[in-house]
Amino acid sequence: MSSLKKLAIRGTIWTFIGYGGSQVLRLGANLILTRLLVPEVFGLMSLVNTFIMGLVLFSDVGVGPSIIQNKRGNDPNFYNTAWTVRVIRGFFIWFACLLIAYPLSIFYDTPELKWLIPILGLNSIVTGFQSTALHLLDRNINVEKKTLFDIGIQIFSLTITIILVWFNRNILSLVIATIISGLLSTIISHQLIKEVKNTFTWDKKSLEELFSFGKWIFISTIGTFLAMQSDRLILGRLFSIEILGIYTIAFTFADISLQMINRINGTVVFPLISKSSDLPRKILREKILSKRKFLLAIGILFVTVLSCFGDLLILTLYDDRYKQGSWMLPILALGIWPNLLAVTMRSVQMGIGKPMYGAYGYLLKFIYMIILLPLMSNIMGILGAILVIAFNDFPFYIAVQYGLWKEGLMTIKQDILATLLLITIISLIILIRYYLGAGFPLAYLSL
Repeated sequence: MSSLKKLAIRGTIWTFIGYGGSQVLRLGANLILTRLLVPEVFGLMSLVNTFIMGLVLFSDVGVGPSIIQNKRGNDPNFYNTAWTVRVIRGFFIWFACLLIAYPLSIFYDTPELKWLIPILGLNSIVTGFQSTALHLLDRNINVEKKTLFDIGIQIFSLTITIILVWFNRNILSLVIATIISGLLSTIISHQLIKEVKNTFTWDKKSLEELFSFGKWIFISTIGTFLAMQSDRLILGRLFSIEILGIYTIAFTFADISLQMINRINGTVVFPLISKSSDLPRKILREKILSKRKFLLAIGILFVTVLSCFGDLLILTLYDDRYKQGSWMLPILALGIWPNLLAVTMRSVQMGIGKPMYGAYGYLLKFIYMIILLPLMSNIMGILGAILVIAFNDFPFYIAVQYGLWKEGLMTIKQDILATLLLITIISLIILIRYYLGAGFPLAYLSL
């Protein structure tokens, strides 16, 4: 057990290093690109990525989580069968891109989608050949090697993107850079673990185990897409591509805390819980609540900073074209909190082999979005849309808590105390900010 604890500590430290470095690189590149490209380009790229992500998630059978969670994850027959399934899936995704491109270009009245979606969709074929070594590193909580790989690929990707955009300032440069980066990451992934040599394999027993666990991953990822990307899909239809681009910038910052927690969950918590899933529920719950305090403290820090000072961040880093994002960011950042509470336990449910509750939660979240987002947008405009999006994680949280109750792992008391602490801290900081003459975070709401 002490070795698992050391792995958890080491994994968390490397996750922080990797995530911190990733965000610094991402922000630097973002600041450069927003000065070279107009907001419409970011909105259009966001829309294209949303469609392709939807195809990726709609065809997800949980190859990665299965390799991490399954007791045969280190068996070549198992991970090579999983690799074969993923390669086939990559070609399926690209073919689907060809089918949806033209209808979507008509629906959104955006002719560029006809060629953008098929070209960017080629990346699904390229990355489909990525080595299962990436998942085996996660399984064995080798976060250091995985982090160095991710950071290296990101540095290359951002560098090639900036170079291409500098000479050709249009969306095609972003698309080409994405494909080149995918090709490099695929090639290097096969060098990460020398002993892992992926070959085409079709083992019946491995397939049965993959699809047995993967069916809930499949349902969950469909729900994830519908719930998490419905904002862009609906906003792209209701408002201009320019507004979608500004929203994308604001949401990227608001999502920082959630991505941080998700990174720790995926690289540390999920693998550890998978190794400890046989413990009695009472003992497992006590261990989880003890470690979860740390994750919630990180969440409180990020949400507080972005809710109280997010407007200043946008106004300082971006020009007047992105000014509306200054009031969007604080609202969106605060709305991330229920999701933070849920995802810190969602990985636990995955680790004990019970992914279905999250799937139900994402379905409820999607229903919430398709009903309230168009309705409130019609009544209150973009403000109504942002408010709906900000509070769209409550249905997901309720479903996850229901699953925790069923499994004897409820965290409701800890969640209430953490939420009260968050509200108190934010209220005090905003009051101090106001009395110091810096105004409120929503000062530009009328624009």
